[in-house]
Amino acid sequence: MSKCVLVIDDEEAVRKSFLLALKKTQYQVDTASNGKDALNLFSQKNYDLVYLDLKMPGMSGAEVLVRIREKNKAVPIYIVTAFHREFFDELTNARKEGIDFELLMKPIELDQIRTITEAILEGRAIIEGDSDV
Repeated sequence: MSKCVLVIDDEEAVRKSFLLALKKTQYQVDTASNGKDALNLFSQKNYDLVYLDLKMPGMSGAEVLVRIREKNKAVPIYIVTAFHREFFDELTNARKEGIDFELLMKPIELDQIRTITEAILEGRAIIEGDSDV
């Protein structure tokens, strides 16, 4: 059974980058352009990894993070954003509430996407450059 990755980002180019980076892997990749669609997908399937943007219209990535954690406390969530400072307080509060996530800064290269995904899903060593809030 292949492992499943969910990419949540309102920018089509970013979603396409993840699809391109993971195209020749064994992973199934689903994408969502907003929080509502992402939560709908998440409720229908078990994901092994989630990549999440913070700044999206409607529901913010911080809110999506909390809602995903309400349903699944174990799935690795990597927030991929250029706007972490804007959401610093929300992310800090999430950490204080025991909500686990990792933070990656945009832009992220295709080889980084592949390397991080394989490391997480295949249980390899922690990726250098991961950061906490």
